[in-house]
Amino acid sequence: MKKIGIIFHPLNEAAGKLARELEKLLNTKDVSTWLCSAWEGESARAQVDDTDLVLSIGGDGTILRAAQAILPRSVPITGINLGNLGFMTELSVAEVPEKLNSILAGEGWFDERSLLEAEFPATSEPPEPRRFHALNDIVIAHGEIARVIRVEASVNGEPLTTYKADGVIVSTATGSTGYALAAGGPILHPQAKEILLLPISPHLSASYKLVLPPTSTIELRTSTLHSAVLTVDGHISMPLSSGAAITVKRSENTVRFLRIHPDTSLWSSLEKRLRGKQG
Repeated sequence: MKKIGIIFHPLNEAAGKLARELEKLLNTKDVSTWLCSAWEGESARAQVDDTDLVLSIGGDGTILRAAQAILPRSVPITGINLGNLGFMTELSVAEVPEKLNSILAGEGWFDERSLLEAEFPATSEPPEPRRFHALNDIVIAHGEIARVIRVEASVNGEPLTTYKADGVIVSTATGSTGYALAAGGPILHPQAKEILLLPISPHLSASYKLVLPPTSTIELRTSTLHSAVLTVDGHISMPLSSGAAITVKRSENTVRFLRIHPDTSLWSSLEKRLRGKQG
């Protein structure tokens, strides 16, 4: 590897310190580096060309921001966990010296994950629909006023139901251990391509959770007198007016993680993390 980017959580002092230490270490190994705060996506995006690997230092939220920064490029990510759970991270801080040498030696395997693509209604003239990609989820939820909203859902052009709920989640398999799990959804294998569709705290409306084929196109249309918001991966947020329609489908792009642990460790590590343990 000739060039490695390091994206770190800017409010975590340990993450910044480790980023600088890794920068010095990699430079001694004749690997060029660049550092960037996870909250400065445009800056990271400007440096990502010709990058062989991105090290993400923080938790899953840092990885989500790193994924946004590298798209649509296929630069692999290796996460170093300084967060609470780290479902997507690969290394603990203690493992970094040994495992980083293995990665630089060409060891490891690629874990490819599906993304969602959401098309947001145009707000300009001439109309130019905005598109976003999500590694975890696309969420429509109520705004500042804690009132249920109505969301009309269709799949492949066929009406499904009208949710009367706090919101609706469309999730990837990666996101199935995040907000979707908290809302009662199932856990999918992280490399699965299926799409989850489920309501958040439904009130006198459909409460079932759907696992949809990867070819599905989902349309969600808001119908509410109160404010609603669209959230992408938990950190991109924008208001929705009543009648706004969001189209969600599986993206042609993917995100790749460079893993060094064997893939057989997936379920045992998942169990530890669900129980709030590290290791």
